[in-house]
Amino acid sequence: MGQKSRILSLRDVASQINSGGDLATVLQHLIAAACRHANWALGSIMGIDAAHGYAHVIVRHDPTLIHRDLPDRWELATSPSLIALQRNEPVYIRDARESTEFPGYRKEAFERDYRTVLVMPMDCADAEGRPMVLSVIARTVTEVTEDDLAFLGTIIHLGAIAVEKQHRLAAEKRAAERLDRALAAHTSLLEHVLSDGSVASLAAMVGRLLPNPLVVVDFTVNQVIAGRSPLPVDFTDAAWQAAAPTVFARLLVRAAREAVERGNTQTAPIFLEDGARRLRVSARVEPLTVDRQLVGALVIFPSAADEGELDQLMLDSAKFALSVQMMRSFLRFRFETRTQSELFFEIVERRWRDAADVGQRAARLGLDLSLPQQMIVVDFPERAKAFGGGSVDVEHTLSRIMQQASIEAGLVAIEGGVVCLMPHEAGHRQERTTKLMRRIADELGRYFDEAPIVVVGSRCAGLDDYATAWEQCSRMIRIGRSFGLTGALSRQDFGPLPMLVSAADVGDVRSFVRDSVGAVAEHDRENGTPYLETLSAYLEEGCRSQACADRLGLHVTTLRYRLARIQELFGIDVETPERRFSVELALRLYSVIDNRAFGER
Repeated sequence: MGQKSRILSLRDVASQINSGGDLATVLQHLIAAACRHANWALGSIMGIDAAHGYAHVIVRHDPTLIHRDLPDRWELATSPSLIALQRNEPVYIRDARESTEFPGYRKEAFERDYRTVLVMPMDCADAEGRPMVLSVIARTVTEVTEDDLAFLGTIIHLGAIAVEKQHRLAAEKRAAERLDRALAAHTSLLEHVLSDGSVASLAAMVGRLLPNPLVVVDFTVNQVIAGRSPLPVDFTDAAWQAAAPTVFARLLVRAAREAVERGNTQTAPIFLEDGARRLRVSARVEPLTVDRQLVGALVIFPSAADEGELDQLMLDSAKFALSVQMMRSFLRFRFETRTQSELFFEIVERRWRDAADVGQRAARLGLDLSLPQQMIVVDFPERAKAFGGGSVDVEHTLSRIMQQASIEAGLVAIEGGVVCLMPHEAGHRQERTTKLMRRIADELGRYFDEAPIVVVGSRCAGLDDYATAWEQCSRMIRIGRSFGLTGALSRQDFGPLPMLVSAADVGDVRSFVRDSVGAVAEHDRENGTPYLETLSAYLEEGCRSQACADRLGLHVTTLRYRLARIQELFGIDVETPERRFSVELALRLYSVIDNRAFGER
């Protein structure tokens, strides 16, 4: 074949290869063109699966009229295909009937009546990503020149260009289909939200749309909704969906809250315990917010599937839909409790005018103010307040506790806490109130993973009494927070000094303590000296040197040296009654106030 004829042949080859169709059609045209224009009788294109040791026939060109079953899979051990790929060069078998290197070809050469075989790498992959080789066969012994190899190589190169084009078209088609699915998913999610569906049904829809296993955590009702199992070896989907909202609920909620609190949306380990085993699973947490109000979290477990831009688009749509659905439930709950809260603060802030009108409004809201009442105030932990801790589930928990105690109580949601209005119990029945407060503290402590403060107010016989009781409860909560106390508290738990602190401005008290003994405490912390301990013991022993020395296990001379150093360094003199009282008061206040910041200026 002359040079001009070969150039014209290449033009015809290019036209045939690019005549359209799918990848299989392109490959069929390629092998047909290679055989026809390069003067080969038979040919095939094979995909090489090196991992499993086989070459798979993708298309064949066999113009004979004899129909017979031919092998579609060759062991690489008996095929030159792997050698052609490894060396990236043609493998030429001059006479397959005489070759002993490839017994598979030798056997088939007699069965199908051919002699010369040429195998060439194609530098492209099939639809499954396997590298391909092109094999052509002559029925007679054929010599192959460098020009023949170059011509056939050019045909293969044209085919490789067409194959890559088909791959790009297929990728674009898949991307378009996924985009259509993402847009349809976005529409269906919004339709679900607009139809006022439940969070559980929406979570199930999201689980079907996203490629990864996930758990939806609804902070507004403290609900955990699980999808597919992230631990298929340990849990089936059904078993995981049963265990996540029960056995693992507290662990999942806590992990979600901590991740959101830290602002960490990177994949991190979560440890799950069911009593018999401890499991480790990796997950990342996506917060669910509306107008910067946190309402929930999406716990996503990574899988083998890659997350592309469209997966992120669907994730954003799912987060938006879940956030709106949760916020709707949260607002509905808030609307139901808002009027009660407004009335309660109108009473305790003494903004009411007509007692009869207040009583009627309270009755319509389920609050009976006609009988003597007492209020139990629950102040949530600080971290729970940051998450809008007053969820529906907290209300349900308190209602259940009251029902089990056979107490008719009205619950009023306040910012960062709850007020329980219940009939006043006097005398020995007050013990039941104390036990009730402890149970509330214990159960909500498990719920929040940190105990709240629970206090009770005095008897409320009239509307004016509610303001007094509220001020008492607020004062005890402030004192409790100031001194790091939690749980069920009463005025007897504080003693006289905390009440003294609460009666004055806490800032002024701290300034007094800092000015009096703050320098001594700071010196002790930095240098390891026992000056504050020495001064306290000396005052407690009535400024008697020998008694104080015996108490501290010191020689009296050593004690006197320390007292002299205290006066020299800090100007503290306890020889006059007025100065002694001032220093002793400062030391006692120091013992009950959180002094970690005293050394800071």
